[in-house]
Amino acid sequence: MEKSKYRYTWKGFFGHLSVITKHRFKVFILCAKVGIFWRGLVHDLSKYSPVEFLEGVKYFDGGKSPIMNCKKEEGYSKAWLHHKGRNKHHLEYWYDYAAFNKTPDMPFKYFLEHICDNFAAGMIYQGKKWTKEYQLTYWNKTKDKIICSDNMRKLLTRVFTDVSIKGLDPVLTRSNLKKLYNEYMEK
Repeated sequence: MEKSKYRYTWKGFFGHLSVITKHRFKVFILCAKVGIFWRGLVHDLSKYSPVEFLEGVKYFDGGKSPIMNCKKEEGYSKAWLHHKGRNKHHLEYWYDYAAFNKTPDMPFKYFLEHICDNFAAGMIYQGKKWTKEYQLTYWNKTKDKIICSDNMRKLLTRVFTDVSIKGLDPVLTRSNLKKLYNEYMEK
């Protein structure tokens, strides 16, 4: 068996700590913009739990998500399973394979946090290379693999498209996102 290139290092510890803290701060700023201060403040606190943080340290490489590195190496990620099961702003939290309605629509406050999380992740991982088109491009590559309601898929496509055309500020307002949410979530 080939030896893993991943191990616990001080560089991984401080690198991962820095990335998740910067991400949480960016999410807080965006959440404040859309009026959900508390959600921004408590966003992703589980990333500091041992199961999530230690995996993040071990698989940190400064490039892509440690979760993706772990999945490539191990076939799955304990950190991701822990994280998505505790954070309602993730689409995966709302998926129940054994339920009649496998993909209920995410409540509005978690939808807002999801949007803020998405943009913040792109901004942190892309840094100065981030553009208003980035989230739409990324979404278009991944949306068919994501399990969520058709309503949510259409709504997210609309939000990312609007930002790619108009920019972040006019789209990322509570009133605009509420209007879009109501439009797409009405049955």
